[in-house]
Amino acid sequence: MKIVVDINHPAHVHYFKNFIWEMTERGHQILVTASEKDVSYKLLDAYKIPYVKLGNYGKSLHEKLVNIPLLDYKMYMAVKKFNPELFLGFSSIRAAHVSSLMRKPCINFDDSEHAILEQMLYMPLTDTILTPSCFMNDLGKKQVRLNGYIELGHLHPKYFRPDSSVLDNLDLNEKDIFIVVRFVSWTASHDIGQKGIEDRVDFVRNLEKYGRVLISSEGTLEKDLEEYRITLSPDKFHDLLWYSTLYLGEGATIASEAAILGTPSIFISSLAGRLGYLDELERKYGLMYSFVNSDDALEKAIEILKKPYVKEDWRMKREIMLKDKIDVTEFIVWFIENYPQSLTYSKIAKRSHNAK
Repeated sequence: MKIVVDINHPAHVHYFKNFIWEMTERGHQILVTASEKDVSYKLLDAYKIPYVKLGNYGKSLHEKLVNIPLLDYKMYMAVKKFNPELFLGFSSIRAAHVSSLMRKPCINFDDSEHAILEQMLYMPLTDTILTPSCFMNDLGKKQVRLNGYIELGHLHPKYFRPDSSVLDNLDLNEKDIFIVVRFVSWTASHDIGQKGIEDRVDFVRNLEKYGRVLISSEGTLEKDLEEYRITLSPDKFHDLLWYSTLYLGEGATIASEAAILGTPSIFISSLAGRLGYLDELERKYGLMYSFVNSDDALEKAIEILKKPYVKEDWRMKREIMLKDKIDVTEFIVWFIENYPQSLTYSKIAKRSHNAK
């Protein structure tokens, strides 16, 4: 089978890397197309995944809308000779558009209920939309709910093994108390109008009373915060999350990744309470907390940092979650190899590939 896998964000590299490797081992031909967003190209290079560069959509909403047909065209030119049988992406607008033009099926993932603009642009031309079972919205007949989080495609223990060498590079050891803080750029179309941590300097100064603070940031930082910024190969970031005492950040994806790894996680955003997978990780499994207000988040962070044996507690919660969820990469492999017949087996939340 010839499959195009489209990458539009660094997270998508992680989501699909194990699928790409597994399908390649099974003899399928994979063509990866990618747009430039933060460290997406660097990650693909780090994992030695061949790909076609499509450029970027820009930062403003106007630039993004204007560049949609341009990147559609670039993708079409990149894949037409490959003649794919199927397109796979994560809320990929261009994969939906180009697959429709080539009259090939398109499968898209989605876990962001608030990403209305993207959904308007990709859904009409997408054949199947895979979402977590906890997704709050009903997307109609095209939606297939699976009992797992897309992050389990790379963080399931079958695939993820933490590498402690990441600590050596930062002059840390496993017993140290350290806190990872993540600031986002708020330039994604679904982030426009949203906000996170208000007074970043004051927030960090209060946190550092309880442990070493390491900052990861998509954009520029205040001068007073530059000393906390870490320079880390992007393929090592999940290793850092695994060993960290606590994670706090404005990005939903990394907040969920920390929680899934069994690290106490706090999401700080005006989107708190509006994302089904984060809500489930918090309410059902107790692996994370979400706050709109920075002061409330800081209060919870200090409470966690003062507790003994926090990581041990969270790792036990993680085990409970993992027993409930499927191996997402394994599911995607089965679903696509058997597509479209796989659609007829089940469209309920708790099905797994073993239920055929």
